Amino acid sequence: MQQTFTIGTFGIITNEQNHVLLCLRTDCDYWNLPGGGLEKWESPSQWVIREIKEETWFDAEVIKLHGIYSKTHKNEIVFSFECRIIGGEITLNEEARDIKYFPSHEIPENTFWNHIERIKDYFESKKENKVIFKIQKGNSAIK
Repeated sequence: MQQTFTIGTFGIITNEQNHVLLCLRTDCDYWNLPGGGLEKWESPSQWVIREIKEETWFDAEVIKLHGIYSKTHKNEIVFSFECRIIGGEITLNEEARDIKYFPSHEIPENTFWNHIERIKDYFESKKENKVIFKIQKGNSAIK
């Protein structure tokens, strides 16, 4: 029996004040890091750049891999990348009805719990300059 996995890619982008960029989704009332599911023919780092563009209209580049998160209960692997804006400007669109930077201690309550965990890991791991490898358990906030 062939086992299949879903692969996700998300970008962590901070501004000069070290606030993190989040998008308020149009399909539900939740904030998330820009990103999404990987499709054929692109690498995770290429895909996150495309997803950032589609969700925010920013041009971005990957700085480094931040973490790999396994969601074993869903057969999903998620790559989290530290990214930097290199052009463009915030533009609301069919995927994001609001896009804002938030201080790490003021992340909205209606942010996906697993994205909150990745943001927390990002700021903690930055001090040690290490890549996170973690299993994330729990149900999705979207039903």
